[in-house]
Amino acid sequence: MIKSLFDNENGIFMGAKKNPDNCSIGIFGVNYDGTCSFKPGTRFGPEAIRQVSICLETYCPKLDKDLQDVKYVDFGSILIDKNDSESIIESVKSATNYLISKSLSPIMLGGEHSITRGAIEALVKKYPDLILIQLDAHADLRESYIGNKHSHACTMKRCLEVLPEKKILQIGIRSGTKEEFQFMNDNNQLVNFLPGGNTQELKKALLPYSNSPIYLTIDLDWFDPSLLAGTGTPEPGGFFWNDFEEILKTLKDFRIVASDIVELSPEIDKSGVSSIVAAKVLRSLILSLENMQ
Repeated sequence: MIKSLFDNENGIFMGAKKNPDNCSIGIFGVNYDGTCSFKPGTRFGPEAIRQVSICLETYCPKLDKDLQDVKYVDFGSILIDKNDSESIIESVKSATNYLISKSLSPIMLGGEHSITRGAIEALVKKYPDLILIQLDAHADLRESYIGNKHSHACTMKRCLEVLPEKKILQIGIRSGTKEEFQFMNDNNQLVNFLPGGNTQELKKALLPYSNSPIYLTIDLDWFDPSLLAGTGTPEPGGFFWNDFEEILKTLKDFRIVASDIVELSPEIDKSGVSSIVAAKVLRSLILSLENMQ
């Protein structure tokens, strides 16, 4: 099964195992950017995160946790047909189902944001009350974009179609059409959270979901371009590392069962800082999910 789904001949994230036995978290990549609408290159994201991870310490002083105390597996990236966006979503679904069958909490590395739909489709079978939290600069609620309903500009719309609870909490959205913002406001999806602000509105929005399983999707353009320039559609007015830590601090009292990190385009940022930030996001997620299962 592993050989038919994953290409695991390349590097892995620091400290990861290559065998899922006795692991609690599973990582896999999706090297795809077929619907990118501005600058492509997110297909190189998963490998960049793995390559730079060696520059990080395993210990996180903010969380007071160490990766050396966690057992997690990195399967590599899934094998895909890069010319067929629908088949890629199916491949993501299959890979997520495989991790679920091994009792692993999935963390998916993109690649572009369209891939989230596949993971959600798999997870709702196990968690029919699953809700979605989105950190993103963009609403991603279009019905179709450039003739493709599976575009990364439509991914939240596609996720809503398969989420039984029809609930997404969107944090940090600062770009979208007038119709998208109207939809978010009408459905109480848009959470008020400003750079350097507090998380009271997020806590209030989460109150009805204290026992619900949560999927956390992190589009790296949520961060301000001055911190993370390596993304295909950067948006000024974004967030910083302390803001991300405040979000995780708030979510520690809730139940995140899976996550993804998407839209890193490492070649855009020759300094490598964007890839390091993304790798640090992954370290934080591994350490956080360990106690949220």
